[in-house]
Amino acid sequence: LRYFLFLLHLLSRGRRGGPAGALLLAAALLLGAPAAHAQVVDDSTKVLYGPKTTRVIYEAEVLHDSTAGLPVDTSLVKLPQIRFWMHDSTFQQDLGTVGSASRPLLYQPNLELGARLGRNVFDKYARTSSDIPYYDSRSPYSFFRILQSTSGEQVFEISYSRSLKKNFSVGAAYERIASNKIIGTTSGAVGGVGLVEHNNLLFFTRYQSENGRYRLLANINTSRQRAVEQGGVYPRDTELADTVVRYPGNLFNYSSERVYLLQAQNTENRDQFHAFQSYRLLGRGLTAYHVLDFKHQFNSFSDGLLPRNPATTALLFYPGTPLRTLTSTLDRVDYKQVENTFGLLGHTNALGNTAVEYRVYGRLRNAWLAAYSDTSYVIQPTTPSGVPTAATRLERVQSRNYLEEFVGGTAAFNYRGSYAVEVAGELKVPNLALLSDSIFRTIRNSEYWLRGTVRTGPLSGEILITSYSPTLTQREFSGNHYEWQYADKNGNATFKNTSTQQFTGRLRQALPGFADHLFEASASLVNLVNYVYYDSTGRPNQLGASKQLIIASARHRVRFGRFGFDNQGTYTRGAGNESEALRIPALVTESRAYYQSYIFGRAMFTQVGLEFYYQSRFKGYNYSPSTQQFYLQDDFTIRNYAVASAFFAADIKTVSVFLKVPYLNQGLSGQGYFASPFYPAYPRRLQFGLNWKFFN
Repeated sequence: LRYFLFLLHLLSRGRRGGPAGALLLAAALLLGAPAAHAQVVDDSTKVLYGPKTTRVIYEAEVLHDSTAGLPVDTSLVKLPQIRFWMHDSTFQQDLGTVGSASRPLLYQPNLELGARLGRNVFDKYARTSSDIPYYDSRSPYSFFRILQSTSGEQVFEISYSRSLKKNFSVGAAYERIASNKIIGTTSGAVGGVGLVEHNNLLFFTRYQSENGRYRLLANINTSRQRAVEQGGVYPRDTELADTVVRYPGNLFNYSSERVYLLQAQNTENRDQFHAFQSYRLLGRGLTAYHVLDFKHQFNSFSDGLLPRNPATTALLFYPGTPLRTLTSTLDRVDYKQVENTFGLLGHTNALGNTAVEYRVYGRLRNAWLAAYSDTSYVIQPTTPSGVPTAATRLERVQSRNYLEEFVGGTAAFNYRGSYAVEVAGELKVPNLALLSDSIFRTIRNSEYWLRGTVRTGPLSGEILITSYSPTLTQREFSGNHYEWQYADKNGNATFKNTSTQQFTGRLRQALPGFADHLFEASASLVNLVNYVYYDSTGRPNQLGASKQLIIASARHRVRFGRFGFDNQGTYTRGAGNESEALRIPALVTESRAYYQSYIFGRAMFTQVGLEFYYQSRFKGYNYSPSTQQFYLQDDFTIRNYAVASAFFAADIKTVSVFLKVPYLNQGLSGQGYFASPFYPAYPRRLQFGLNWKFFN
């Protein structure tokens, strides 16, 4: 408890002393680690509770009628990689800093149907209520982890759970993700002024009846995100292409660079309540379940000082002329959604070597959306000598209600673990009262996804077919800088549904030999039809022709004694720099090489190694903070770049710690690189991270 209070005290002292405070904290924690008993022992000093007595349970596992859980992860593999400290660990294009807006860098299929808000740039930092971990432990289990860098990156999480009874546990967690400005600061140093702050509070509980027939998983999940928007580097006259040959490679003065936006900010609030419960009706063969899911998302963009050219008074950064107010912007959207899912699931074992599993469900969704925007008006004088006064007021510009039904299910067959077949899908029930064609044609033109997978030994094949409507934001938007209408009077999209057909083959094989080898590879063919995207004007558009992608990826992990290597790469063809609607780097790779061993008489397990990330050149997406959307651009090419990093990681009983220097090669092939057009990524810096687990 003393360490927790000391840590919170350091965090409360503000951002200015954050990096130094965290490094001092590291020394204090490491010196205190041997004296802190993180495992319960009896009088004979035999360990009773620890990682092996604590299991992590997820809702996805309970949907397979199992609560065996997974052991607590104590490995060092992911610890030094900051993307695994986020709730989405995929490769992303962001604005160069932790907590900033981001989007997936590589292609991902969409399986979300029906009404969905479409404001997803902060998804990477927000918990998903259906993916919350629950703990089954015979003792109280808690942990805290912290990541801090000399450039102002920070991730902090503290979690506590305990079993009140054998099958009843409760817990709470707090998380903070923050970063400081690296460009456009007035302090003269990188990482001195606050940029982003994300706070999350989570309460969760798990219950199972004595006979195991009834199960409950529930959580309350709330997050608050505030992101200062800078608009990227605003090149000075002496930095432009016609005066500097190295442009834009000369825009890496970081703190001394000027920016477009000085008073702009995005705020996002999310509130979720999620409850899953199931009851066995006939053993494991028939179980009924219900899921209640409530989501609330509030987004607000404000800019109290719209940037203008001092010489011409022309508006900078934003497109055209403001639509509602000339000097400031305030756009808001409020979205609420309630879903009730009722279903049946079952699992049987025939003759001990054949498993059959199924799940069917129906889901009802109620959704409400309201949008607001500041509008100018004139206050008339109340006296004959008075003068009119200009003012603004927040007006509702959009209001929609949605009622949607879905049906879906899964059927799986597994023979001796070597041969498996699975079929899964979901359909948004069409409005049968408005049928003007055959029911089969109506269903085909509705929204759905269908996936079939066959696996035999190390080989597997998958077919995925989807059809989905545009997001609510793509359908209509009304703000101070953008306005579009691609929806009818009922809120239904006038764009056609986007449909995809994806064929994937996979190989996963442990290779025999004198070392541990694991090779994974996949190849996908993707056909996109009627793809909806944000074009170079920042507005939604629909691709008239179909688009084909070829995606190949591979990963090889091997250990030779104490040496380990982990290499992976993804190649994408069909979404290059001149591609319409979709832009993806042709090649993205990541490699790790490390040496691991015990030191101090096996008291400490250590890893020391190098990481290498490479991304080929591509015309990265621009970002519009007023709509919270990434959109196409053709004027800025992010050069191919490589980031080399060195790290040291150690594990001392229940304490894991690492030190890392990212971007060791800064200055060898440029003074920096761009994460997005005119958004420089972090320079070379020092990162420190710690994860400490307690089992009493």
